Amino acid sequence: MTPNTRTNQIAPISIPNDWDDDALLTFEQFCTLIQTPQRTVRDWKRRKVGVDWRRLGNTGRIYTTVGEARRFVHAGQNGRKEVRADVEDR
Repeated sequence: MTPNTRTNQIAPISIPNDWDDDALLTFEQFCTLIQTPQRTVRDWKRRKVGVDWRRLGNTGRIYTTVGEARRFVHAGQNGRKEVRADVEDR
């Protein structure tokens, strides 16, 4: 391998067991955790797929919980289509 060659190493997505399910993750933290570009996650949010997002106060920031992230990752590992219950299947 030459010094200019980049290797794309894919690390498995895992959420530490000691993280509390009620702990909050920012939008950016969630994107980093699941190794997905923010633009893609914004599209999922717009289409109401993926995790539930909440806004706290008037901060303008959106959050999800570690429990929601675990549910999302677990569903993906089992090959299930992940659509939130409040959205009809099209």
